[in-house]
Amino acid sequence: MPGRRSAGPITRRQALAAGLAAGASLLAGRSSLAAAEPVWVDQRQLGPFICRSAFRLDDRLLAEADLSRLEQELRRVLALGPCQTQVEVLLLGDAQQHRALIAERHPDAPYRRALYYQTQRRAVIYAYRHRELAIDLRHECTHALLHGDLAMVPLWLDEGLAEYFEPSTNERARGPGHLDAVVADAARGRLLTLASLESKHDLAQMTEVDYRYAWAWTHLLLHGPPIAAMQLWATLASLRRLEPPAAVSERLAATLGSPEQAFLQHFRAWPGVLNASRRGASNRR
Repeated sequence: MPGRRSAGPITRRQALAAGLAAGASLLAGRSSLAAAEPVWVDQRQLGPFICRSAFRLDDRLLAEADLSRLEQELRRVLALGPCQTQVEVLLLGDAQQHRALIAERHPDAPYRRALYYQTQRRAVIYAYRHRELAIDLRHECTHALLHGDLAMVPLWLDEGLAEYFEPSTNERARGPGHLDAVVADAARGRLLTLASLESKHDLAQMTEVDYRYAWAWTHLLLHGPPIAAMQLWATLASLRRLEPPAAVSERLAATLGSPEQAFLQHFRAWPGVLNASRRGASNRR
């Protein structure tokens, strides 16, 4: 989720790479980290999201996160139904407070800088105040909106869509966190196959490269040939009907011939598509 985040707080991708090690040390020391329930000093409701914060919420942060528009975008792009479940968004003051609360409530969960956790009774997002909080909120709230409409989402697609929708609206098609690396790989004829991503069913198995290619295959489905988008929508419709969907790699193979060739063609051409879009925007000014 790399490139656009410079020096400063740890990036989401670095946090994911270090997640299991951090989680192990967190579990080992959770008795010392355990703390009383935070004092929630501010609360706002944004659509299905109830945001409870251990610090005074800044309207600029809420505007940057833009969670109401995120829900509209997911309904428009993916034809999701309205989220029927209220989602608690718990915003901690700092990383230590965040670690302590997750360790106390979910001691078996691998540590993440931001975490979406769902049970049959409640859906909760845990995050803390830092300069990329708005990005974390869009990522985790995408998970919440998907699972608010669908009983199950394949892991790679769940993460791919969350990666896609985590940037601000005008950056999503560019994919600033992953695009350069994927385009460079495509120029060399290299890629990670969709079938290999589909074989992973545990978040702990996901590497930084897996996240990059989950985003990339999702990008192909949303911006590639129209027939690819149809396979995404058909998959989501099957999930909504509680029917086991065919693997997306199989759907693409049946309609595109070679999903890998379609992928390489898409990302070899995409820089030109972006350049043409920028020139068009410049000419309209």
